[in-house]
Amino acid sequence: MSKIDPELKKKLLRESQSPFKGLRRILWLAFSGSAFLGLLIMLSKIASGSELQQNNLLIQVVSCIVFPSLLYLDRNKDE
Repeated sequence: MSKIDPELKKKLLRESQSPFKGLRRILWLAFSGSAFLGLLIMLSKIASGSELQQNNLLIQVVSCIVFPSLLYLDRNKDE
């Protein structure tokens, strides 16, 4: 018979099903912060009258949507 604690067994099973979850959350949070900071800088450049390529602005807006969405989707289902 296995003498492993049921709580530990459940935790290890969850970790084996989705490894590196903490690292992924840190990365999504860092990428989200970077995207929002980049968008803020771009908006301040637009407000000052500088010319920006629309491609760059579109990339920034999409990254501000995608990375927080990935962070939201990567949350614990238990919480």
